[in-house]
Amino acid sequence: MSQVLPIDSVLPDVIRALRDTGRVVLEAPPGAGKTTRVPLAMLEADLTDATILMLEPRRLAARAAAERMAATLGEKAGQTVGYRVRGASEVSRATRIEVVTEGILTRMIQNAPDLPGVGAVIFDEFHERSLNADLGLALCLEIAGALRDDLMLVAMSATLDAAPVATLMNAPVVTSEGRSFAVTPVWLDRPVPKQVRFESAVADLVLEALDAQEGSALVFLPGEGEIRRVESLLKNRVPSDCTVAPLFGAMDFKAQRTAIAPPSKGRKIVLATAIAETSLTIEDIRIVVDGGLARRARFDPASGMSRLVTERVTRAEATQRAGRAGRVSAGVAYKLWTRGEEGALAAYPPAEIEVGDLAGFALELALWGAKASDLQFVTPPHDGRLAEAQGVLRMLGALDTTGRITDHGRILARLPLHPRLAHMVARGGRDAATLAAILAERDPLRGAPVDLSHRMQAVRGEKVPAEVNHAALARIRQEAKRLERSTQANGPNDLGTLAALAYPDRIGLRRSGEVPRFVLSGGKGAVMPVHDPLASSRLVVATDLDGDPREARIRQATAISDASLRATFADQIEWHEICAWSRRGGRVETRRQERFGALVLDDRSWPEAPAQDVAWAMLEGVRQIGLVPDKGAALFLARARLLTAEPDFPDFSETHLLATLEGWLLPYLREVRTAAEWRRFDLLPALRARLDWSQSERLDSVAPPAFATPLGRKVAIDYDGDVPAIAVRLQEMFGVTRHPMVAGQPLQVTLLSPAQRPVQVTTDLPGFWASSYSDVRKDMRGRYPRHPWPEDPTQADPTLRAKPRGT
Repeated sequence: MSQVLPIDSVLPDVIRALRDTGRVVLEAPPGAGKTTRVPLAMLEADLTDATILMLEPRRLAARAAAERMAATLGEKAGQTVGYRVRGASEVSRATRIEVVTEGILTRMIQNAPDLPGVGAVIFDEFHERSLNADLGLALCLEIAGALRDDLMLVAMSATLDAAPVATLMNAPVVTSEGRSFAVTPVWLDRPVPKQVRFESAVADLVLEALDAQEGSALVFLPGEGEIRRVESLLKNRVPSDCTVAPLFGAMDFKAQRTAIAPPSKGRKIVLATAIAETSLTIEDIRIVVDGGLARRARFDPASGMSRLVTERVTRAEATQRAGRAGRVSAGVAYKLWTRGEEGALAAYPPAEIEVGDLAGFALELALWGAKASDLQFVTPPHDGRLAEAQGVLRMLGALDTTGRITDHGRILARLPLHPRLAHMVARGGRDAATLAAILAERDPLRGAPVDLSHRMQAVRGEKVPAEVNHAALARIRQEAKRLERSTQANGPNDLGTLAALAYPDRIGLRRSGEVPRFVLSGGKGAVMPVHDPLASSRLVVATDLDGDPREARIRQATAISDASLRATFADQIEWHEICAWSRRGGRVETRRQERFGALVLDDRSWPEAPAQDVAWAMLEGVRQIGLVPDKGAALFLARARLLTAEPDFPDFSETHLLATLEGWLLPYLREVRTAAEWRRFDLLPALRARLDWSQSERLDSVAPPAFATPLGRKVAIDYDGDVPAIAVRLQEMFGVTRHPMVAGQPLQVTLLSPAQRPVQVTTDLPGFWASSYSDVRKDMRGRYPRHPWPEDPTQADPTLRAKPRGT
């Protein structure tokens, strides 16, 4: 350890904490040297006779860290220090420090829960908060508490909010201050204009930095596409002594090593994704150019799909990136945003457990035999999203109905794939391995039609109608070869069946219409480019969608035949008898449908639907349309509502009637199927049936339908207004000395002239006789001389007759 690094000053504190408590949280800024110094210091301190396991989030970082530590000891990787990553390993019996990717720890724990032969586990770059790191720490804490109290645990990070992790681990915090060399930040004077393309702005900033500074540059970009475009823009503009080197996760390791190696001459411009943020020392980097964007996988619960989204970096990520410029000397960090814009950046990126797909996580929990609530997590998973992930596993047969892992689930857990793809490989033939490798990799064909068969042809070396990413194809072929041993010799090989095994909820049935829209078996909608050759297919399996929650765009798919669908999911295709109200059709629809999930494979009329089922369906139509009483029913309702407040009298409010349709209307609906029939329906019998004999008698007594005049004539009472009312000839009310009452209130009486015109409206007939009547009499006698107008109407006999002419 010839070079002195900032971490060296706190290594005694780290060792002391591990001797005292067996745990420590180490905060160390970028460039401090924690990745390569801490494991070697633990080894030198002889803290354990067993292996020291260090976790890295990426394969390149794992291999680079192991090789750097081995070089420090004057050895090659595989001796004292080794590594294990997917597809490669360098370990031996002499290996004491083993650097692995995070998923390998989970496999080790699931295979041997007491971690035999492991004395310490170091979680490097824990701030990245991957699902595997969070789960690995939770499992290690349980192991240390129940099986291995001697197991040492270390969490290391450059930009972590250490307090929650230290509390969870019950561990002391050791902080290393400062980085090796100072880094000067340089912000833009003004925001990048909206019309300027991101890649162009980055390329201009790179050229500005190269012109102003010495040394090589590390440029942070969100993905391979942006790297390739910036590379193209810089190609003929950089100084002749500059070499442009891409660096991203999907590259083969040899190309990645070339990118991080010192330039043979001149300067190097490394165009990198977040892979270069942590655990890598790229020689001669003195300039960082940060494009300010990061690409993350986010799970969309509305669509049940994960998708990559490009977002602004957080302050923690920007700090981490800037630190890359201070690894070997003083440096400068150029940022593609203004100093004012930096204040709006979020503090930390979200943990993957908050935004990622939890299907693999849920499978690991089931394999461990625990609920999420049984383990200690820095950030517990969201209950609803975890339940959705468990639903996917049940759909694949990995969990039983009680949530316990099945034998098939144990097989899936052993495969280094998403559970969907693992299910396809475990059930499919040799082509399942190739398809799984294709679906796990980024699309190797740029601009190709959506049909997966083109990708399969490209892997086989056949000519395809698209630009081919040969490096991606090489990775797919290598991964497919590795997965082939997990496939079944006699398993299906047609693409439609294989894709359906992985995505049974994304089998799409084409809707009618010119635009190729599909309803997916999981209930979502999807659309395909109109002119795509697959657009006319009746059934497809969508393996890649853009995640739009309203109508996802299909980016990759394959056709599946009706026969293949039926053969693969015979036990899940069922006939359903549908008797339901159609809001659009305004009628009860009765059909028999053959369904797979949300797909209707066959649809037939069902004229034999039971009358009782039709009546139940019609209730929904009644609720939609509302009550439409004719004149008789409306009068009855108006009368009945006057008594609703009385004890033991039914509630006839429309709200209550609609809420209790099943109890009073259902038996009367057997012949009603349409909105038109409902509007002609006579409600009165059903409404009357709600009253028993005594209630009917009470209603007719308190709120009668008609008023009997002194002459015995029935006059209908109008209950539509604020008070019950009648209109009657004035002479017909002679002799009435007590005002008529209805429902405990005075009946409003409109007194009419012989010509049936209103003369007076009153709710106090005796008062009218005693006061206003004399004025009415004076006025009316001249107009209607043949009709009686006695001076004292209270003593006169009621009449509707007029005097004969001439008398």
